[in-house]
Amino acid sequence: MTWKVMLVTAEILAVGTELLMGQIANTNAQYISRRLAELGINVYFHTVVGDNAARLEETLNRALMRSDIVITTGGLGPTKDDLTKETIAKAMNRELVLHEDILEYIRSFFEKRHRKMADINVKQAYLPENSIVIPNHNGTAPGCIIEEREKAVIMLPGPPKEMQPMFEETVFGYLKQKTGVVLVSKMLKIFGMGESDIETRLMDLIESQSNPTIAPYASQGEVTIRVTARCANHDEAQAMLTPVVNEIRSRLGVLVYSEDGETMEEVVFKLLKENGLVIATAESCTGGLLAGRITDIPGASEIFERGYVTYSNRAKVEDLGVSWGTLNTYGAVSRETALEMVNGLKQKTSAPVGVAITGIAGPGGGTREKPVGLVFIAAYLKDNVVCKRLELIGNRERIRNDACLHALDMVRRLILGVEQQ
Repeated sequence: MTWKVMLVTAEILAVGTELLMGQIANTNAQYISRRLAELGINVYFHTVVGDNAARLEETLNRALMRSDIVITTGGLGPTKDDLTKETIAKAMNRELVLHEDILEYIRSFFEKRHRKMADINVKQAYLPENSIVIPNHNGTAPGCIIEEREKAVIMLPGPPKEMQPMFEETVFGYLKQKTGVVLVSKMLKIFGMGESDIETRLMDLIESQSNPTIAPYASQGEVTIRVTARCANHDEAQAMLTPVVNEIRSRLGVLVYSEDGETMEEVVFKLLKENGLVIATAESCTGGLLAGRITDIPGASEIFERGYVTYSNRAKVEDLGVSWGTLNTYGAVSRETALEMVNGLKQKTSAPVGVAITGIAGPGGGTREKPVGLVFIAAYLKDNVVCKRLELIGNRERIRNDACLHALDMVRRLILGVEQQ
């Protein structure tokens, strides 16, 4: 069984009453959709159904009418409410047959953990007849694939730590062989321009492209442009992507900070490392968030010297040498204070790169003259010092996140030697 390249559609069917009740998030659908997109398989529906055999059968039949592939997650456990395998086997007129090798694996799974296998676990060794087994090396619930009349139903367990390895080790290769197509994407990350302005600049490209496709979408504080090519192999796709990506870069310039989906902090990390630079930070309203984002990256000790969290005025004075006169005259949230913070950072550390943030993240603390969202960021690269005033919008989390993005972008631009925004 194979599918025609342009016509392969899939539906992801999550089974579990706990999903409908909001007790857990359906992260499996997000993961599977992303991997199917890389294979050129169109996911048109995400469906969730509770642990009810009649509703599951009805939902499965509907999915098979409109999709080539149905991938289910959940309901493969040993308890009575784990109904996925039995319901699908019944709906597709397949008998459940015992796999002795799987039963032996389940027994050994428990023995290795010094536990006795319960009788109800035997149920997990039964699979629909003539199905392709998907081994589970991280649990006791194997999956399976049923092929029937140009359709495929793929059953996977619900826990992501089991489902994801099974998808990678068996399902991805199975689907790749069946479709004979790959989807390759470039994820261009843009900071400093809104989605609507970007779309206006690229409208002619977006409207004229069918392969590769161009799709901009906004995330918190930045915009991502996904450029996707659908081809028979990876090299052909890359050849199609390159001229389109180059054209987008020529139009947006330094606003594009990555074309591989890297975060801003990952890009700054690489620039610091490539240029043999070390950074130090001083934070007030972000409370160490910037330092945390940098040090979340493995190997950050090579480029990060230290970080100060000077939340109070006293900390700014004692740790960074900000003068009481400046604080009393201009306030903690001011250009003057930000510059003295970064100057103190420069004097107290050996880091050739530094950045300081002070602002009002809210929800309280704002005034008419200094509203919530007012942020000042100062940064230096050796003797080159810059300072920026921002009036950010959103809740406390967004203001703090956006302040960190602006700070990182200032450092990026300093290292690249381009104009600050």
